Amino acid sequence: MPYIYNTPDDQQAMLAAIGIDSLDKLFETIPAEYRLGRPLDLPPALGELELTAHMQALAAANASPGNKVCFLGGGSYDHFIPAVVDYVASRGEFYTSYTPYQPEVAQGNLQAMFEYQTLICQLTGMEVSNQSLYDGGTAATEAVLMATSVTGRGDKVVVAESVHPEYRETLRTYLDHLGTDLVTIPTPHGVIEPADLAAAVDDNTACVLFGQPNFFGALEDAEALVKIAHDAGALAVVHFDPISLGLLKRPGDYGADIVVAEGQSLGTPMQFGGPYLGIMACREKFVRRLPGRIAGQTVDRHGRRCWVLTLQTREQHIRREKATSNICTNQGLFALRAAVYLSAMGPRGLAETAELCGQKAAYARAKLVQSGRLELAFAAATFKEFVLRDRQGQPEQLIEEALERGYFAGVPLGRWYPELADCLLVCVTEKRTREEIDGLADSIHHAPRDAFPHAEREEYYPEAPRHA
Repeated sequence: MPYIYNTPDDQQAMLAAIGIDSLDKLFETIPAEYRLGRPLDLPPALGELELTAHMQALAAANASPGNKVCFLGGGSYDHFIPAVVDYVASRGEFYTSYTPYQPEVAQGNLQAMFEYQTLICQLTGMEVSNQSLYDGGTAATEAVLMATSVTGRGDKVVVAESVHPEYRETLRTYLDHLGTDLVTIPTPHGVIEPADLAAAVDDNTACVLFGQPNFFGALEDAEALVKIAHDAGALAVVHFDPISLGLLKRPGDYGADIVVAEGQSLGTPMQFGGPYLGIMACREKFVRRLPGRIAGQTVDRHGRRCWVLTLQTREQHIRREKATSNICTNQGLFALRAAVYLSAMGPRGLAETAELCGQKAAYARAKLVQSGRLELAFAAATFKEFVLRDRQGQPEQLIEEALERGYFAGVPLGRWYPELADCLLVCVTEKRTREEIDGLADSIHHAPRDAFPHAEREEYYPEAPRHA
């Protein structure tokens, strides 16, 4: 989008309209120690032509999944997106519309919200869904805050170390000044030991937060963890991978109380980390504590089916001291993309996608550990992601060498887990081919391409273990 700057006269007119005479006064509410106290070392100003060329050159230097073979994971995934998703989401009535306050919301937008909520409930086995939050991290945090409100227990929250570290950091930031003790359960084997969780929860615990699959791609003993939480009177909050539910049991079916997810895998490109989609659903008895917008179905005065924002007072949007959340908007366009994706794929398409992810990940695990440089870091069963340990202790170098050959080999884990500084997280989606997996293995191991004889797909993509 072209950008036209504000002239000094424009700036003075805007400052005068709000009753101040300088930009310094505009920012005087920010404590002095947090303001920029040094001059910016910027190059001389460029003309519009030169600046445009400079920005295009910078953009061209980006190494995106579009020009590399992507094995990245950790919350952002290179899944196939049917063409119909872009077609519907780019229609002007959706793409350019804003979701204003009730009653001005267009019926088309409200119907799209309602259908999204319905699909999320069918996907998760839950009873109520909101109309999205910002992303997976804020959704997880909002679920924990909701749990403290529902239970009346604000003293303690238990979270697994195998939950995405950036989600845990977001949660820690929210809880920092609320007086809530955030207890982290170590997961040295990649999953939670039920006995460790049982020892950590007590009568003051509001909820237990864990992932299924977790950040390492490993599958937790979800039913056991939910039971432990419930036995202590706490809620079970589960962060799930939407694609995995084509293969794994729905969290609603094993007793989860609140479920959240990063919805990027449902029809949104990776696009350098955002904007994304926060999914959130819960049991119906908690609906009045559910943050964000909720669209409901009703009939108008003529008896015709229609839709309306419901169960949310205006305080949700304009009076933060009475709101159930600090989030007053949603990712409506990305929720629409998720709804179109789920509708286009259907239950069978989602199941096939999940099965391909599991099968290809199983093949990749075997292929990548074949030469001996890499080994599995954890013995737990996995879905589409898994952690590999570099016996040479140089995963960053391994990743850099693979990148030079055209592969995003994985995500190094040392930045979050010092004890896993020699490990990387690898993800294999349904888009990856046998040739691409073999190519990644060759770029790491320099193994001959005929190490695995040619065979039918069922032989070189072994059947992934099913987890009912």
